[in-house]
This record gives sequence, C-alpha cells and structure tokens, in this order.
Amino acid sequence: MTRTATPRPEQTEALLRQTLEAHGQRYTEQRAAVYRFLMGSFEHPSADEVFTAVRGEIVDISLATVYKALETLVSCGLAVKLTYGDDSARYDARTDDHYHSRCLRCGIVRDVAGEAVAMPRVEVGEGFRVEGFRVEVVGYCPTCAATLE
Repeated sequence: MTRTATPRPEQTEALLRQTLEAHGQRYTEQRAAVYRFLMGSFEHPSADEVFTAVRGEIVDISLATVYKALETLVSCGLAVKLTYGDDSARYDARTDDHYHSRCLRCGIVRDVAGEAVAMPRVEVGEGFRVEGFRVEVVGYCPTCAATLE
C-alpha cells in the first residue's frame, strides 16, 4: 500500500520538532529515529519490531525508550496505536481516517484502500458517548493463505 503523501525527510523532521514542542515535549534523536522508521513503514510494526529496526541506527537505545517514544508520538497525534483483544499493539504513522487488514496467523497489519464509511446506526446504550469506531478486515495474508491449502 502507498501512503497518501510521503513527506521529504526535512519535512518529517520539521513536523516532528514543531509538534513535540507544541505539546511540551523535547525533540530527541531517539524519538526522531522511531518516527522516521514509522513514517517509512507500510506495515504497522509492534514496539519490538520498531526496537529491532531502530537499534541498527542507535545501537544503545533500549526497548523502554522505544516504548516511551511511541507513546509520546501517539499522545502528540503523530502516530496511532492500534490495539487488539490479545493485548498486542501496533503503531501507524498514518493518522488520517483509514482502515486496516490483519492476518489471523502472522499478525501483519496493513492499510486497506477505500473510502471511509459513515458511522453505522447502532444502539450503544443510554449515556454512552461515541467518539468513533474502527473497521478492520481480518483474514489471512497471501503468504499465510497459501499454507492453509
């Protein structure tokens, strides 16, 4: 899948600096490395996958630092945390409204092309304030589907 518009590296750094400062956060090389990796990833990595990738750039980065950087990016609106019922989480630098597909075997998460759909009419109970909803397509990626046959 392609992103709607991939910013140039200098735009990415400027956006990161500006957004962090606007939220009272410091710009650090660790946060920048995590953000660059997320921006270049079309598969939505777990924190462990981000850690493994970023460690190639910053050898002494810790997993705890990666987790903190990811949570900072999420709290500043620079990334989205995708959570699932099994307590796993994946991260996406694409923050516009879009949908995902998730492989039930290997867990890979990818963007799904298509237009956003309107909130369906659902009865959620008195007093419940809806903030949004999520559409997810679940099944098997091509690699995993081939092993099922």
